[in-house]
Amino acid sequence: MMKAIRILVAEDESVVRDGVVAILSFQSDMKVVGEAEDGERAVEIARQTKPDVVLLDMRMPKMNGLEAIPKLKEVSPNSRILVLTSFAESDLVYQTIRAGALGFLLKDARRDQLLQSIRDVANGQASIQPTIAMKVIHEIEHPAELMYTADPLTPREHETLRLIARGLSNQEIAATMVVHERTVAKYVSSILEKLHLANRTQAALYAINKGLTEPQK
Repeated sequence: MMKAIRILVAEDESVVRDGVVAILSFQSDMKVVGEAEDGERAVEIARQTKPDVVLLDMRMPKMNGLEAIPKLKEVSPNSRILVLTSFAESDLVYQTIRAGALGFLLKDARRDQLLQSIRDVANGQASIQPTIAMKVIHEIEHPAELMYTADPLTPREHETLRLIARGLSNQEIAATMVVHERTVAKYVSSILEKLHLANRTQAALYAINKGLTEPQK
C-alpha cells in the first residue's frame, strides 16, 4: 500500500482551510497532519510534523507566505511547498519560486487541479497553474522588450541589478554593498526608470538574459 502524502494546510481563512481539509480527507493517498492560521504557526507545526507537502497561503497574519518559505525549508528541509493564493502577480510567482516553492496554484483552481498539484509536488515535480506560468514565460521569452536606453546604468546600479537577479531584498542588498537601505531603494527606482521596466521581476529577468548575474571579476 502506498504511503499517504502528509500535508500541512496553512491558511488564515477558516472557511477556506476547512474546505481544503475536507477535500483532502476523502483522498486515500493523502493525510492532513496539521492546520495553521498564520505563518508563524505553520513554521512551528512543520518543525513538529515534518510534512511531505505544505499547502501555503501567501497573505497571512504575523508572517506572510513569502517570509515563511525559507523558515519552513530550514525547519523541515524535505518538505515541498505548494503555494495556494488568490493573487496571480508574476512578480509574486517569481519570488516564491526563488524562495523555494515548488508549486503555485490559485484558489479558484478546480479540485482535480489541486489534488494533482499536491501529488506532483510531493513527487518533486514543479507544478504551476498554466495561466500563471504563461505570464512568467511571456516575460522570459520577450527579452527584446527589456532594452537599455541611451542613459546607461552606473556601476552601483549594475551591482544592484545583479543582486536583484540573485533574489536579494533591498535590506540584503544594502548589507552586501555596505550602503543604507534608502540608497538601494533609489538605485532600484533608477534602474526601473532607465530600463523602462515595470517591476523587480522584469529587472531580474533582464539581468539573467544579459548574463549580468555573475559577480564582477
